[in-house]
This record gives sequence, structure tokens and C-alpha cells, in this order.
Amino acid sequence: MRGTDVHQEGLFSYLSPESRIPKHHPLRPVRAMVDAALSDLNGQFESMYSDTGRRSIAPEKLLRALLLQILYSIRSERMLCEQLDYNLLFRWFIGLSMDDPVWDHSTFSKNRDRLLESDIARRLFDAILAQAEARGLTSDEHFTVDGTLIEAWASLKSVRAKDGSDDPPEGGRNPDRDFHGQKRKNDTHESSTDPESRLYRKGADKEARFYYMGHVLMENRHGLVVAGELTEANGTAERDTAVKLLAERPGTHRITVGGDKLYDTKGFVADLRQLRATPHVAQNDTNRRSAIDARTTRHSGYKVSQRVRKRVEEIFGWGKDIGPIRKTKFRGKDRVGFQLLLTLAGYNLIRMRNILAEVPP
Repeated sequence: MRGTDVHQEGLFSYLSPESRIPKHHPLRPVRAMVDAALSDLNGQFESMYSDTGRRSIAPEKLLRALLLQILYSIRSERMLCEQLDYNLLFRWFIGLSMDDPVWDHSTFSKNRDRLLESDIARRLFDAILAQAEARGLTSDEHFTVDGTLIEAWASLKSVRAKDGSDDPPEGGRNPDRDFHGQKRKNDTHESSTDPESRLYRKGADKEARFYYMGHVLMENRHGLVVAGELTEANGTAERDTAVKLLAERPGTHRITVGGDKLYDTKGFVADLRQLRATPHVAQNDTNRRSAIDARTTRHSGYKVSQRVRKRVEEIFGWGKDIGPIRKTKFRGKDRVGFQLLLTLAGYNLIRMRNILAEVPP
């Protein structure tokens, strides 16, 4: 018997968002890990807010929303707030009931900026990593370092001489500019849109663009990120930041550190040995002598590190295809660094969920 196409809305609903979400939905274990991490940050949240005044967006809901924006590749806060109005899955993940009003996107952005002042992204990243360590998912002996370029939200037309010598006489929002034949360097020029970004070339045959550089320290057991950092883009930032991240790790026992050919320099290898780290970096012997000799490469562990280190590209691939770090829409080192750490935390959440799903009950 054919059903009738009746459009009759019920006046009341007795179902909660919790009852609408399937029991085996892949976001359920992610939310459990996020809730556990946020509960560890409760004391930090208390110190961030005053005891008087109008209530703001709860920081727990704010951080869940920011993670959700990364996990589902939502391009803006405006679109995120729009989808919260009708997406029951998003409401459930953030902790909104069916009748809770949705925040205005400008209110959401202003409350998000409060989190930048407390370095809350790094604390959330550390709290999530602590769960992986407690479950034995991380290695404390074998690591990999690598870096990637993050394109800044600044165009080449925003380049200005620092001394103001090339300011167009007509002014205006989008004046005509002819920069062919001009030499532009970071010492003399900067972007008027994002002065903290730096001009950098991906290769000899590539044009210079404005970039930041993101760095990760990955453990080799399951490919989880154990540390992350954002710096300006320059030729030595990858090696310098790798040494910094390794020096900050807990413990003084001997470790191995894998890396690509960029890290095969005498200075970097010497720095690793001072940190009691065995350099398992790829040999760069093109027209030069590698800083790694047969005393290191003859061991089977070197070959294992070279094979496993390629997993670090999965982190950057996920962060740029799913996450927002291919070309950031934030400006300034603090904001882009905040976004990078949240993206790395999101990657760890998905990776941990997948690892734990493979473990038999």
C-alpha cells in the first residue's frame, strides 16, 4: 500500500542527539578521547575566565567545535555555525541539545581568540598525547623528524618595501603594480597582509611565495606526533627546530632519529650525537661526502628507520588534504601555530582511533 506524502511537523520531540547517533559511529571514540583530555584541562580553563560578567561560550564546546571543523574540512567559522543549526551529529559532538541556540560566527571567533592567550592548543595536544602514552601506543626510543611549508594568507601583490620606497602613488585597495625585474628579499621586503610570513622557494624552478614552516617529531611505533612547532620559513629552520624538539623530549636514554636527505649535514649529525641520538638520516652523497658512514648504515635498524620515516608524510598529507594547513586562512605566527597544533591533535585522535579499533577486544 502506498504511503501518503504528508508534511506534518510534530510539536515536541522526545529524542536527544545522543539517541540519533549510531552506537558504532567513528566519532564516538574520538569524542571519548576529547572529553577525557578536556577534563584534564579543567583547572586551566578556570584560570582563563573571570568569576563575574556575562557567560561566554564554554571552552570545552569551543575546542570540540574547532576540532570538528578540522576533522570535517569545514572552511570557515561562518559555515561551521551554519551547519550546527541543523546537523545533529555536530550538535552531539560539541555537546549542544536540540533546543540550544547556535552562536553567531563573530562571537565564536572572538571567543576562540581567548584561547590563543593561554596556549591552550598545546595543552590539549599534550593531554591527547598523554592518553596514547598511557595505552602504550608510543615509542620512547625511535623517532622521525620532518618539516613542511604552510602557505600564508598573503599574495605577492601585498609585497611592500620595508622603507616604503615602492608605495604606489595612487594608493587604493588594489592598485596596479609592475614588479617584473625587481629583486625582493626578506631583508628588504615584507607582506603588508601578514608581515610575519617569509618569502621562500619550494625549488630552484619555483616562484617565491609567502610561507610558514611546520615541524613535527614523530614516534616510529605507530606514527603518532609527539611534538610540533611552527617557525618562519628559511633554509635552516628544519634542522634547528628538529634539534630543539629533540632536546625538549623527556629522558636522557639513547634514541634513534630518522630524517630525509636535508638533515644529512655535519652540524646536525654532531648535534644529535650530543643529545645521545643516533642519526638515521638518509645519505645525501650527490657530489659530496655524506655525514653518515658505514658505522651507522650497516646496522639493520638504519634500514628500518629509513622505511618507517616515510610515515611522517602521512601526517602532512592528512593535515593538508583533510586539515587546513595547505594554505592557512589565519595571519600571524601565533594564530597559524595554534591552527597547526590543533591539526596535529586531530591527526593523533584519528590515528589512535584506528589503532585501537584494530586491537581485538
